[in-house]
Amino acid sequence: MEIHAYDEEYLPYAQRVLGDMLDFAVNTCGMEADDYFFQFIVSGIAAQFGNGNPKYVVGMTGCEVVRAVMEQCGGPLSDDIKDEMYLDKSPEYWAGWALCYYQWITGYTFSHIHRAVPISELLGMYPALHEADITKFADIMHEKMIAAYPETNLKRLRTLAGLSQSELARQSGVSLRQIQLFEQRQRDINRTQALNLLRLARALCCRMEDLVEHT
Repeated sequence: MEIHAYDEEYLPYAQRVLGDMLDFAVNTCGMEADDYFFQFIVSGIAAQFGNGNPKYVVGMTGCEVVRAVMEQCGGPLSDDIKDEMYLDKSPEYWAGWALCYYQWITGYTFSHIHRAVPISELLGMYPALHEADITKFADIMHEKMIAAYPETNLKRLRTLAGLSQSELARQSGVSLRQIQLFEQRQRDINRTQALNLLRLARALCCRMEDLVEHT
């Protein structure tokens, strides 16, 4: 079950925007990568980007996104800093480019990813992975996300809702045993019937895609 925030045809442009954004923030504006990305999240623009808002995904350059982030965070960039990008792609560009791909295929928020794998850690992956197929990067990221968030999405959302497994079973109509197997990763929730996902999502007041495990 694959649900993406925007069409695949826009993905290369979005990757370029995020790559240019991080490169410009770090290498032209002199910001620390993790500090800037935290501001990207706090500004609300990360959420807009991740949700596929065309204003950011296809309507702005990476340099313009940085300026918008800093305006939101109370520190607009000087006009003396020119919006220039370079043909040689930096490790920061690769980190933004690769991160955009991973966020798109998983649907995780940038905030959720950044808490598990900060930009500084992504930059450390550059020497080994920047020439590898992007799917290898995605596989490694998935392992890191599982390590950072060992609970399934179902268990995490159930806990946030304050429901026991039996209470969720009663409210959703999905059997207690199925819920237990999903949370123990002994049964793949991605392969369950859409009706089960719908019932669980309604009981937890979330989206169906929020329950999907990204492998």
